[in-house]
Amino acid sequence: MKKFTLAIFLLLAAACGPVVAQTQQAIRVNCGGSAYTDAKAQVWQADYGYDSGYTSKITANVTGTFDQKLYQTARTEQIGVGGGGAAKPLIYSFPVSAGSYHVNLYFAETNPTTQRVGARVFDVKLQGNTTFPKLDVFAAAGANTAIVKSADVIVTDGNITVELDAVVQAAKINAIEITQTLGMPQLNLNFVYPDGTPVAGSLNYNVSSGVPGGTNLSGNQRLNSGRATCLLISSPQLLGLVGTMNVNLSLTDTAGHSLWQIVLSLNPASANFTAVQSSSLSVVVQKQ
Repeated sequence: MKKFTLAIFLLLAAACGPVVAQTQQAIRVNCGGSAYTDAKAQVWQADYGYDSGYTSKITANVTGTFDQKLYQTARTEQIGVGGGGAAKPLIYSFPVSAGSYHVNLYFAETNPTTQRVGARVFDVKLQGNTTFPKLDVFAAAGANTAIVKSADVIVTDGNITVELDAVVQAAKINAIEITQTLGMPQLNLNFVYPDGTPVAGSLNYNVSSGVPGGTNLSGNQRLNSGRATCLLISSPQLLGLVGTMNVNLSLTDTAGHSLWQIVLSLNPASANFTAVQSSSLSVVVQKQ
C-alpha cells in the first residue's frame, strides 16, 4: 500500500499532464521592442504573447548588463481612466509542452518619475500563483539598473502565463526568458481488464491543497492503449500545492462507466520523493 500511495501522489503532483519529448525551444521575448541578438548570440523575438499594455523606449544606459537593448524597451500595464487603477492585468501567455520550466523576468526602473522607493510596486504571478508579491524594482536594484527575477514552474495545461498586477502605478517588464528544465522522470500507468485487454477511457483527477484558499487541480487524460504517462516532480509547491493534499482519482471507460476510484489524503512533507528516478503502476479493473 505504501508504494501504491507513493505512485498515486506522484501522479497527482504532476496533474496528469500528457508527456511529450523535452525539446521545447527556449522562449525569449524583448518586451516592447524588436528582435535582438544578445551578447551570448541568443536570439530574442520581437514583443509578442501579450494581451494588453503599451510600449516605451529610452536611450539611457542601464548598468548591470551587457545587453542594453533588452532594458531600453518595455511593455507597461494599461492604467484606467484618470489613473484610478489598472484597467486589467498585463498578461503574457506562451504555448509550451507539458514539463518543468525556468522563468527569468527582466526589469529596470528607467522612468525618472518613479525612481524612488514605493513609486512603482506590482505583483508578479506565474501560472496564476503570486510568485513575486509587491515587487519594487527601484528598491531592489536602484535607478537604471538591471535586475532578473527567476522562478521554476510546472506546466500541465499547455501554456505558461506571466501576469503583472499594479499595486502602486502601472507594472512594467523589459524581457521574458523561458527555458525547459530537462531530466524530469515519468510515471507510467497501465490499466487492463482481467483478460489483459487494455482499457479504453479516461483517467480523471482532482487534487486540492488542504490550506484554505490553496490551489485546486482537476482534469483528465485519455488512455492510449490502456496507458497514461505523467511527469514526476519532487516539489508539489511548484504547482501551488501546500500542506495535506486531498486526492480523488478515478477511471471511466468510453461509455462513461466508473471502473476504478480512490480517495485519500496525503502529506508530501512526510516522505522524500527526490530520489525517484521513474515509477510505474498497473491496475486490473472489471469491465462494465
